[in-house]
Amino acid sequence: MSNFELSLPQNHVIQKQPTQHFSQGSTFVVQFWGVRGLIPTPSCNTSRYGGNTACVEMQVAEKHLIFDGGTGLRLLGKMWLQRQPPLKAHLFFTNSQSNRIQGFPFFAPAFMRENSFHIYGTAALNGASIKQCLYDQMLQPHFPYPLGIMQSEFHFHNLTSGKVVKIDDVTITTAIINDYQKSVGYRVTWKDYSVAYVTDLPKSENKLEQGRIVQLTKGVDLLIANATYVPPAARNHHDPDFHWDTAVNLAKTADVKQLIISHHHPDDHDDFLDEVQTEIKSFFPKALLAQEGLVVPVI
Repeated sequence: MSNFELSLPQNHVIQKQPTQHFSQGSTFVVQFWGVRGLIPTPSCNTSRYGGNTACVEMQVAEKHLIFDGGTGLRLLGKMWLQRQPPLKAHLFFTNSQSNRIQGFPFFAPAFMRENSFHIYGTAALNGASIKQCLYDQMLQPHFPYPLGIMQSEFHFHNLTSGKVVKIDDVTITTAIINDYQKSVGYRVTWKDYSVAYVTDLPKSENKLEQGRIVQLTKGVDLLIANATYVPPAARNHHDPDFHWDTAVNLAKTADVKQLIISHHHPDDHDDFLDEVQTEIKSFFPKALLAQEGLVVPVI
């Protein structure tokens, strides 16, 4: 029995499978490939929860959706190399900060001519499109090879808040959830099931901002959210008042069925996160901290 079993609908069990990918026949499944925020944190003290930055994969009705392209995207790409091309997937970026895009140059399937990818993102604070941001990070002196060396077929889509993306019978609803960072939140809906990916939750009392967040997450089967970081001088791993209340309060307000908190701070080591896991479940029993390899069946 997994150490991460929750009381889920229809007796589902959350499984941690760091080297195993879910089956092609799965209908709506979420897998975590990178769960760290800000900067990759490889260490013996982060080996259980993982040190790769943000990347979450959803398989929905045989469609492949990827959310964020941190260093976890490299791991996903290595797994996908075991599949026969052509591959088709949709990549959704929450913003264009380095920890959300830094895995893209190392995404091996993007170098294969037979594959095709639809890439979605909003404009950065300086007005640059997601295409421009991905292109710029692969220019010298940052990276030895330009984006043009990737041989896959790319289709870039510029998102605005409230934009709805339809992929056959899968609906992806968007909203700006962090006005300061211009970060996008996503709600993926298929039939009567939904997952919300909102990983730039601010500690804010902006009612318009909070209204958009609640509307995007209301009643979802699974909410994937972030902790809100406190300034480094205020961090105390012995203080029971952890900085996870924003996500937990949202889960309660929005009446979500399950909550998974991801984007762990680089300073949060495995033993500390174990303590946080226990603390959070006392406030929201169907909550879990994300780990690399975690597989969550939605149905």
